[in-house]
Amino acid sequence: MTARIAVFPGSFDPFTNGHLETVQRASHLFDEVIIAVMTNTSKQPLFQPAEKLALITAATKSLTNVRAVEQSNELTVDFARSQGAKFILRGIRNVKDFEYERDIAAMNQVQAPEIETVILLAPKRYAFLSSSLIKEVAKFGGDISTLVPTNVMQALKQKFSQKEG
Repeated sequence: MTARIAVFPGSFDPFTNGHLETVQRASHLFDEVIIAVMTNTSKQPLFQPAEKLALITAATKSLTNVRAVEQSNELTVDFARSQGAKFILRGIRNVKDFEYERDIAAMNQVQAPEIETVILLAPKRYAFLSSSLIKEVAKFGGDISTLVPTNVMQALKQKFSQKEG
């Protein structure tokens, strides 16, 4: 039987508890989950790819069938193929996310009909959560302790204290 491998792509700047919950749930559905740390060229990142990779690796260390990797500059479907993945995993919070992800999934289907997109709905407690919102709240010293893994919270505090100094 072929291993069920899923790629979970994203910029993860930063990795939130919403992302973590999606990965945890996916770890029960797939034999292997590969978190592909990507660069969103339309945004100015707070964390460098290597920093994101280290934070995600630490946050998911208890999930034995999950690994984080830096993705090269290629289409997600090409990356998935190179990893032997037959699934692309996406999490959605709302209708706006659904419409965006539906269009990407349709394009991916044209590019790689052998790769299926699997969408997991965010639970209500994380439906509002976005990396941009987390950065905004963290920048002004707000409490994000229930919204990101502890190591990510510490890294955010350190980043914003460096920017002030």
